[in-house]
Amino acid sequence: MNALDGVRVLDFTTTIAGPHCTRLMADLGAEVIKIEAPEGDMMRSRLPLRNGASTSFGQLNTGKKSLVLDLKQPEAVRVVHRLVKQADIVVENFRPGVMARFGLDYPKLAAVNPALIYCAISGYGQSGPSAGRPAYAPVIHAASGYDLAQIAHQLEPRRPDYCGIFIADVLSGTYAFGAAMAALHQRQATGQGQMIDCSMLESMLSLTLGELQNSQFDVPLPPRPIFGPIATKDGYVQLSVASERTFQNMAAAAGREDWLTDPRFAKYQDRRLNWGRLMEELEEWSSRLPSTEVQAAFDRHGVPSSPYRTVEEAMRDPQLAHRRSLAEIHDKGGAFLALNPPFRLSGSRAAAEPWVAALGEHSHAVLAEAGYSDAEIAALAEAGVTVAP
Repeated sequence: MNALDGVRVLDFTTTIAGPHCTRLMADLGAEVIKIEAPEGDMMRSRLPLRNGASTSFGQLNTGKKSLVLDLKQPEAVRVVHRLVKQADIVVENFRPGVMARFGLDYPKLAAVNPALIYCAISGYGQSGPSAGRPAYAPVIHAASGYDLAQIAHQLEPRRPDYCGIFIADVLSGTYAFGAAMAALHQRQATGQGQMIDCSMLESMLSLTLGELQNSQFDVPLPPRPIFGPIATKDGYVQLSVASERTFQNMAAAAGREDWLTDPRFAKYQDRRLNWGRLMEELEEWSSRLPSTEVQAAFDRHGVPSSPYRTVEEAMRDPQLAHRRSLAEIHDKGGAFLALNPPFRLSGSRAAAEPWVAALGEHSHAVLAEAGYSDAEIAALAEAGVTVAP
């Protein structure tokens, strides 16, 4: 069996954070019903597009059913109330207050189903002075201090980086998934559901472990960051020396065992203060060799390191093939690859379902299962409440 067999999820999410959360649920076997506006999730229009089908949408929503409901119409809200009676989890990532205006906030839905787990993902949390502010991942990266913390580790001041990788979305969606699983476990003991309030701001702050502490006690940064690239003859290799053993192994790889007794480097605190000089001496060795030879030396001595790769190159890694990390997904545009969950369960399946629903593809089936007759479904479609293919 799958870990979440029998769990029904009503997914009101759009864009990335919420869909990532509910896709993890679908990957573990939950029945996820994605409730979309008549125009569909805006990610359906995002590149790459093939025959009108977006792989960006597909990788976030594979394995989910699609039900179209116009939540601005009272009849659509009544449909949701009927569906909630048989649901275990609701996930939404609207700005705080939107679901309340629809009449679909936690107090309203908990009155219909007290066992319901209601998970809300938002930029700053459901209450407080910033709760109503609009937020997307790049904004949260800036607001959390993450962007400036990252720049502080560079060797020269510069303007903040442009954002193309939406860390806050994936991270908060993952935290929301974990919280929902905890609430599901607690419900087994109590029979009661609960509200989950997941903040993207706090999710991003959780990444700044050292900075959170250092900012309280004014710990100076070393003159050169501890973790970073070293120059080679034809590029760079990322090196991470985080323990005495890895320092010793690095010295052996470079043929510089003298560092082990050098008073500038032998002890961690002295080494940290003189890190820039240590890396300069290391680069006297590495810069004479191509990256492949530097990496081979580090591999022989067990030094944590890696050449820099593109995502395309990483996708070709035999390790991913061994773990079957990439799933082939099919939609109306054909086939594409999406990442499976980065964990494996020995007793159940954890993998993407290989299909992506068209907009409203399951509207009729979901409504029929909820007790609506064919005539009633046709009337709902005629009124624009739903779209049934």
